[in-house]
Amino acid sequence: MPDENNGKTYSFDVCSQCKVICCKDANPPLTLKRQKIISDYLQEQKTPVKDFVREDYCHPAANPKGYCVLYKKETGKCRVHHVKPETCRAGPVTFDINLRTRKIEWFLKKGEICALAQKLYDNGNQLKEHLDVAKAEILRLVCELDSDALKAILKIEEPQTFKIGEDDLLKEALEKLGIS
Repeated sequence: MPDENNGKTYSFDVCSQCKVICCKDANPPLTLKRQKIISDYLQEQKTPVKDFVREDYCHPAANPKGYCVLYKKETGKCRVHHVKPETCRAGPVTFDINLRTRKIEWFLKKGEICALAQKLYDNGNQLKEHLDVAKAEILRLVCELDSDALKAILKIEEPQTFKIGEDDLLKEALEKLGIS
């Protein structure tokens, strides 16, 4: 998918018209590396670095209304758009790991909950381009997360999605999950 479209990203053009805010009640996982990238970026922008929360895994904190602290309501954009978390970049593509088959499975959110997902689904070329980016981002995340964080993320349900493919899981991820 072309990253720019008349000065805006394709996803922003679609998402800015949407009434569902993916940045609300979302806790995108952060590796230590991504936390540093985001912190450094915010310091360069002279923006106060917001807290990261460590529960079962690390993620950006939420404001009192449940929005990610990185979401800027005034613009409808992420404050760290250029270095945002991998799952945010991959969205509306999500993943799961099938321990039985040793595959990473790729899912797309259903169109009724995500306008971008519907646009991608309707345009096979854009879906393929986005899926290539999403896979790279998610595979990097899977490889960089610690074992406990990855296991916690795999427990999160992703309702209203459908499977669009699968790939063999990297050896590194299998070992992290205790599968040899």
